[in-house]
Amino acid sequence: MKIVRIDTTVVEIPFHDGGKGQGITPTTWNTLENVLIRLEDEYGHVGWGEAFGYFVADATKALVDRLIAPLLLNQEISDIAAWNRELQLRLHLFGRYGVTMFAISGVDIALWDLASQRQGVPLHRLLGQATREQIPAYASLVRYADDEVAPAICEKALGMGFTDIKLHEVTLKEIAACRHIVGDDVPLATDVNCSWRVSDARDWLPALRDMNLAWLEEPIFPPEDFATLASLRGQGVPLSAGENWCTVMQFEQALLTGAVDSIQPSVTKVGGISECLRIAELAREQNAVVLPHCPYFGPGLIATLHLAAVQPWVPQVEYLFVEPADWLYPVESLRNGNQLQIPQGAGLGVDIDLQVIERFRRN
Repeated sequence: MKIVRIDTTVVEIPFHDGGKGQGITPTTWNTLENVLIRLEDEYGHVGWGEAFGYFVADATKALVDRLIAPLLLNQEISDIAAWNRELQLRLHLFGRYGVTMFAISGVDIALWDLASQRQGVPLHRLLGQATREQIPAYASLVRYADDEVAPAICEKALGMGFTDIKLHEVTLKEIAACRHIVGDDVPLATDVNCSWRVSDARDWLPALRDMNLAWLEEPIFPPEDFATLASLRGQGVPLSAGENWCTVMQFEQALLTGAVDSIQPSVTKVGGISECLRIAELAREQNAVVLPHCPYFGPGLIATLHLAAVQPWVPQVEYLFVEPADWLYPVESLRNGNQLQIPQGAGLGVDIDLQVIERFRRN
């Protein structure tokens, strides 16, 4: 396929989460920043992708525009995965992590969408053999840092049909308050975003074990300290990480050192669908559980559903439990309780809302 047009757009959609929007990110977080990539081929087919953009959207967009677009425009792409690997080589001077990989990820997703649009088949048909038409999702809450608000939001999520919950709380008091309100039978995890000292993580593991935590996500900094992560395993609390790892290389290192019980590749950060497929093959070989990181409502989430359709070792996906001012895709129409339908139309399978893009386009 020949790429004849490339458009990148930052769309910023406000959201409501019932909290203060403080705690996880450097500044208040109350908007969803989407770096959208639109590719068009010589026959007018269109593919959409999403590059990770929260707080770094302008940098990610600039990298696509300045470094990737000139390498893609008017080029014939026959093997997306091979082109992805070659692009990584061409851009390695600018880092194998961060915005370089975010930008590659978004373009790669758009290429896969475009390729499946050209063939008139759902994206998952190009990725492997689908084993299901829907997949469970867990409610991924923001950090409330409040032992009254967080439990109340847990109750709200359960009332909407979710059966599994992930917190982003960092104190035992808040985690315990949530466990108390949801009861002992609801799977409850927490992501502390690398905020604990190693000594504290060791000290708190017994209490988390007693709370029957489903998993503890990214307990320490740096997230690629595989040896220390491995030393925290086997104490009754499964460990998970991966949203801040890039390329199959880091995931392989993590699994070979026994760092975690499950891995969490993020399709908009790790290198796109092509890199997720490499990680999927690794997971199959290592018999690893994959819990995709996907707090998105754009092409990143939809691409994650298609990847999960062909990966039976993905037990559930992440659903960011906030209320956007509007939706790029009709995500809620795909949800039935805790189940997300995998779209069956051509490409990503659902149409992006162009009016929402125009309404929330950031100039």
